[in-house]
Amino acid sequence: MSWMDPTPEPVELSEGITLSKDQLKVLRKAFDTFDTEKNGKITCANINIILDMLGHATDTGTVKNIVSEIDHQGTGTLSFDDFCTLAAKFMTEEEEDSEAIKTELREAFRLYDKEGNGYITTEVLREILSELDNNMSDEELDQMIDEIDADGSGTVDFDEFMEVMTG
Repeated sequence: MSWMDPTPEPVELSEGITLSKDQLKVLRKAFDTFDTEKNGKITCANINIILDMLGHATDTGTVKNIVSEIDHQGTGTLSFDDFCTLAAKFMTEEEEDSEAIKTELREAFRLYDKEGNGYITTEVLREILSELDNNMSDEELDQMIDEIDADGSGTVDFDEFMEVMTG
Protein backbone atom coordinates (compact mmCIF):
# COMPACT_ATOMS: atom_id res chain seq x y z
CA MET A 1 0.00 0.00 0.00
CA SER A 2 1.46 3.37 -0.97
CA TRP A 3 1.30 6.27 1.48
CA MET A 4 -1.02 8.04 -0.97
CA ASP A 5 -3.58 5.23 -1.11
CA PRO A 6 -6.81 6.75 0.28
CA THR A 7 -8.34 3.38 1.14
CA PRO A 8 -6.17 1.55 3.64
CA GLU A 9 -6.21 -2.19 3.26
CA PRO A 10 -8.47 -3.88 5.80
CA VAL A 11 -7.11 -6.12 8.51
CA GLU A 12 -9.03 -9.35 9.19
CA LEU A 13 -9.71 -10.17 12.84
CA SER A 14 -11.32 -13.24 14.35
CA GLU A 15 -15.00 -13.95 13.66
CA GLY A 16 -14.68 -12.48 10.14
CA ILE A 17 -14.47 -8.90 11.46
CA THR A 18 -12.44 -6.48 9.35
CA LEU A 19 -11.00 -3.12 10.42
CA SER A 20 -8.91 -0.59 8.50
CA LYS A 21 -5.35 0.13 9.58
CA ASP A 22 -6.48 3.60 10.72
CA GLN A 23 -9.18 2.07 12.92
CA LEU A 24 -6.62 -0.35 14.39
CA LYS A 25 -4.26 2.57 15.19
CA VAL A 26 -7.02 4.36 17.09
CA LEU A 27 -7.93 1.19 18.97
CA ARG A 28 -4.27 0.43 19.76
CA LYS A 29 -3.78 3.90 21.21
CA ALA A 30 -6.92 3.59 23.36
CA PHE A 31 -5.95 0.08 24.46
CA ASP A 32 -2.39 1.06 25.38
CA THR A 33 -3.66 4.03 27.40
CA PHE A 34 -5.71 1.71 29.62
CA ASP A 35 -3.18 -1.16 29.72
CA THR A 36 -1.66 0.44 32.81
CA GLU A 37 0.30 -2.66 33.80
CA LYS A 38 1.61 -3.01 30.22
CA ASN A 39 0.79 -6.71 30.23
CA GLY A 40 -1.27 -6.74 27.03
CA LYS A 41 -4.57 -6.84 28.92
CA ILE A 42 -7.18 -4.29 29.93
CA THR A 43 -9.83 -4.74 32.54
CA CYS A 44 -13.41 -5.03 31.41
CA ALA A 45 -14.29 -2.19 33.79
CA ASN A 46 -12.47 0.22 31.45
CA ILE A 47 -14.35 -0.85 28.31
CA ASN A 48 -17.22 1.63 28.83
CA ILE A 49 -14.77 4.49 29.27
CA ILE A 50 -12.85 3.55 26.12
CA LEU A 51 -16.04 3.18 24.05
CA ASP A 52 -17.24 6.57 25.32
CA MET A 53 -13.93 8.13 24.28
CA LEU A 54 -14.31 6.61 20.82
CA GLY A 55 -17.79 8.09 20.50
CA HIS A 56 -19.73 4.89 21.15
CA ALA A 57 -21.53 5.60 24.39
CA THR A 58 -23.39 2.53 25.58
CA ASP A 59 -24.88 1.19 28.77
CA THR A 60 -23.00 -1.10 31.13
CA GLY A 61 -25.40 -4.01 30.57
CA THR A 62 -24.78 -4.07 26.82
CA VAL A 63 -21.03 -3.97 27.31
CA LYS A 64 -21.16 -6.75 29.93
CA ASN A 65 -23.12 -8.96 27.53
CA ILE A 66 -20.63 -8.39 24.71
CA VAL A 67 -17.65 -8.86 27.04
CA SER A 68 -19.07 -12.17 28.29
CA GLU A 69 -19.26 -13.37 24.67
CA ILE A 70 -15.59 -12.53 24.15
CA ASP A 71 -14.07 -13.20 27.61
CA HIS A 72 -14.78 -16.94 27.53
CA GLN A 73 -12.54 -17.69 30.52
CA GLY A 74 -14.24 -15.05 32.66
CA THR A 75 -10.93 -13.40 33.56
CA GLY A 76 -12.38 -9.89 33.54
CA THR A 77 -9.66 -8.79 31.12
CA LEU A 78 -9.38 -8.54 27.36
CA SER A 79 -6.37 -8.88 25.08
CA PHE A 80 -5.90 -6.38 22.25
CA ASP A 81 -7.41 -8.81 19.71
CA ASP A 82 -10.42 -9.41 21.97
CA PHE A 83 -10.80 -5.66 22.48
CA CYS A 84 -10.70 -5.09 18.69
CA THR A 85 -13.38 -7.74 18.24
CA LEU A 86 -15.56 -5.97 20.80
CA ALA A 87 -14.94 -2.47 19.42
CA ALA A 88 -15.52 -3.65 15.83
CA LYS A 89 -19.08 -4.58 16.76
CA PHE A 90 -19.73 -0.90 17.49
CA MET A 91 -17.80 0.36 14.47
CA THR A 92 -19.69 -2.00 12.12
CA GLU A 93 -23.04 -0.74 13.44
CA GLU A 94 -21.89 2.82 12.77
CA GLU A 95 -20.94 1.95 9.17
CA GLU A 96 -24.31 0.25 8.65
CA ASP A 97 -26.06 3.39 9.96
CA SER A 98 -23.98 5.49 7.58
CA GLU A 99 -24.95 3.27 4.63
CA ALA A 100 -28.64 3.52 5.60
CA ILE A 101 -28.40 7.31 5.68
CA LYS A 102 -26.68 7.35 2.28
CA THR A 103 -29.44 5.14 0.84
CA GLU A 104 -32.15 7.41 2.25
CA LEU A 105 -30.41 10.50 0.87
CA ARG A 106 -30.04 8.83 -2.54
CA GLU A 107 -33.80 8.18 -2.55
CA ALA A 108 -34.50 11.78 -1.56
CA PHE A 109 -32.16 13.01 -4.30
CA ARG A 110 -33.99 10.87 -6.87
CA LEU A 111 -37.31 12.40 -5.81
CA TYR A 112 -35.99 15.87 -6.60
CA ASP A 113 -34.12 14.75 -9.75
CA LYS A 114 -37.40 14.04 -11.55
CA GLU A 115 -35.86 13.79 -15.03
CA GLY A 116 -33.10 11.44 -13.83
CA ASN A 117 -30.32 13.76 -15.03
CA GLY A 118 -28.02 12.96 -12.10
CA TYR A 119 -28.26 16.49 -10.74
CA ILE A 120 -30.68 18.96 -9.21
CA THR A 121 -30.73 22.69 -9.76
CA THR A 122 -29.50 25.07 -7.11
CA GLU A 123 -33.06 26.45 -6.94
CA VAL A 124 -34.35 23.01 -5.93
CA LEU A 125 -31.54 22.76 -3.38
CA ARG A 126 -32.52 26.20 -2.05
CA GLU A 127 -36.09 24.90 -1.51
CA ILE A 128 -34.81 21.78 0.27
CA LEU A 129 -32.51 23.79 2.56
CA SER A 130 -35.19 26.33 3.41
CA GLU A 131 -37.61 23.50 4.25
CA LEU A 132 -35.02 21.93 6.54
CA ASP A 133 -34.26 25.20 8.31
CA ASN A 134 -36.86 27.90 7.76
CA ASN A 135 -34.81 30.31 9.92
CA MET A 136 -32.09 30.63 7.27
CA SER A 137 -31.95 34.06 5.66
CA ASP A 138 -31.73 34.52 1.88
CA GLU A 139 -28.13 35.68 2.32
CA GLU A 140 -27.23 32.52 4.26
CA LEU A 141 -28.88 30.38 1.58
CA ASP A 142 -27.02 32.25 -1.17
CA GLN A 143 -23.72 31.81 0.65
CA MET A 144 -24.32 28.09 1.16
CA ILE A 145 -25.31 27.53 -2.44
CA ASP A 146 -22.29 29.50 -3.68
CA GLU A 147 -20.03 27.18 -1.63
CA ILE A 148 -21.77 24.05 -2.89
CA ASP A 149 -21.93 25.17 -6.53
CA ALA A 150 -18.33 26.36 -6.67
CA ASP A 151 -18.18 26.05 -10.47
CA GLY A 152 -21.32 28.18 -10.89
CA SER A 153 -23.05 25.59 -13.06
CA GLY A 154 -26.39 26.04 -11.32
CA THR A 155 -26.56 22.30 -10.62
CA VAL A 156 -25.66 19.97 -7.76
CA ASP A 157 -24.81 16.29 -8.27
CA PHE A 158 -25.44 13.54 -5.72
CA ASP A 159 -21.96 13.72 -4.15
CA GLU A 160 -22.34 17.48 -3.59
CA PHE A 161 -25.85 16.86 -2.23
CA MET A 162 -24.46 14.22 0.19
CA GLU A 163 -21.82 16.65 1.37
CA VAL A 164 -24.45 19.27 2.14
CA MET A 165 -26.79 16.87 3.91
CA THR A 166 -24.15 15.11 6.01
CA GLY A 167 -21.91 18.10 6.72
